[in-house]
Amino acid sequence: LLQADLKGRIRVIAAGKLVPPPKAAWAWCAGADFVNTARCFMFALGCIQALRCHTNTCPTGVTTHNKRLQRGLVVEEKYQRVANYVKNINKEIDMLAHSCGCRHSRELRREHVRIVLSANQSIALNMLYPYPAPGARAVAVAPVRVGAG
Repeated sequence: LLQADLKGRIRVIAAGKLVPPPKAAWAWCAGADFVNTARCFMFALGCIQALRCHTNTCPTGVTTHNKRLQRGLVVEEKYQRVANYVKNINKEIDMLAHSCGCRHSRELRREHVRIVLSANQSIALNMLYPYPAPGARAVAVAPVRVGAG
């Protein structure tokens, strides 16, 4: 997006088990404009991962239209848990950003992440995937696999 000068026109949304704040912060460092953390909101509402969301028989009342089962989801009690979650995840992500020298999590960039290559080596993400030079043409780059074998 940077090479093709499309970053101002296209937004990147990161999602997929980004429950812990460090994973959400990592997504911002990697270039995401938004982070979707729906799973943790389900947990804050009382989801117990019964894996029956699609059957309309959720025992906690979170994912059902059955009036009897919906009684398990008492909004007057659960809203405070969700509000606390939002407050605390934002606080933790901002704390991570501050520890990187940023005033706000929106300032997180590739240089704030280190990728572990082996037991004794790590490299900054911006060194592994450098930012394109201003005015550089878009060039296809082969993906580099990072992580345990």
